[in-house]
Amino acid sequence: MTRPAYAERVPEFDFTRLRRAPDVEAPNLQAWDATDELLVREALATGIHGDEIAVIGDDYGAITLALTDAGMRGIRVHQDLVTGRRALARNAAALGTGGFESRELDESLLAGIRLVLLQLPKSLAELDEVADAIARWAPPDAVLLAGGRVKHMSLGQNDVLGRYFAEVQPQRAERKSRLLVARAPRRPEGAPPFPVSTAHAGLTLCAFGGAFAGDRIDIGTRVLLGQLPAIPDREVVIDLGCGTGALAAAYAMRHPASRVIATDRSAAAVRSARATMAANGLENVTVTLDDAGSELPAGAADLILLNPPFHLGNTVDEAAGQRLIAAAARLTRPGGEVWTVFNSHLDHRRVLQREVGPTEQAERTPKFIVTKSTRR
Repeated sequence: MTRPAYAERVPEFDFTRLRRAPDVEAPNLQAWDATDELLVREALATGIHGDEIAVIGDDYGAITLALTDAGMRGIRVHQDLVTGRRALARNAAALGTGGFESRELDESLLAGIRLVLLQLPKSLAELDEVADAIARWAPPDAVLLAGGRVKHMSLGQNDVLGRYFAEVQPQRAERKSRLLVARAPRRPEGAPPFPVSTAHAGLTLCAFGGAFAGDRIDIGTRVLLGQLPAIPDREVVIDLGCGTGALAAAYAMRHPASRVIATDRSAAAVRSARATMAANGLENVTVTLDDAGSELPAGAADLILLNPPFHLGNTVDEAAGQRLIAAAARLTRPGGEVWTVFNSHLDHRRVLQREVGPTEQAERTPKFIVTKSTRR
């Protein structure tokens, strides 16, 4: 096979041109890291053609666009977050480049793929699901290059990959990043390991690997669930940032005449929430993949349930939660209510007061505050 021209090139892509938008942008946040650069360099060195490469976990398109800039075409990309998908599209348009196809985490992403480039996910469950998918659907000679920042890597990641590949080799760290090379995928037997499910006092919760908290109910959600008897019956309700759908499902079970919309920016969360609704036989809940309800009209909701995140990737940051609070203000009709649970050390009550309207405390625990805000 003739080595393509890009296989001889040192990557010269200008990563500083990339932007995180529409995700949160800040001086301490950038749209790429050294791991992206290592993965691009190693991919170019293999000489494998773009239509035999899949990229998974490319937050804002750094890997994909650096490869297309080098002349590769036909790259398949899977990003869990819709903000990442939109950032990739924006960055590609700004750079005037293409040559990639967005896919979900299924056989269409991995069939015929010889090289998979992966930004290692935070959770071992998500890595388990990704590794199973590669071993299940990629060819026997497929190679996985998985990279991450050394401070976030663990031996547990090697163990997960070792269940699905006969050979896993850690590489020497460079610029505080490290690659793992996995070869000889072991074809899994039986059904995929996800979704998993657990019954919680009348509510069955389902989760795919990339969903926050898995099939457990996280403690913040549990506190807000305890307030459900006090939360009014309303016609249109939005669970904003729904995760696996616990709040939406529990509310819909108590109020079967309500129309509930559960929305999240994570594809894994949306798949999980849909499975949760099916497991509980709920037909009055619609689950959508969206960024902070951006595709819903202003004033669409009589009531919003909100358990906002306080992390951006591996960084603790209040901006993501404040962004959802601003979205809740846009989506709630005048006189409607926003019920929010958040860590007690966060300044969200002041933000709710400013963005939504009069805000009162409904409950306080040692770690969490629940508030009720009325849209002015």
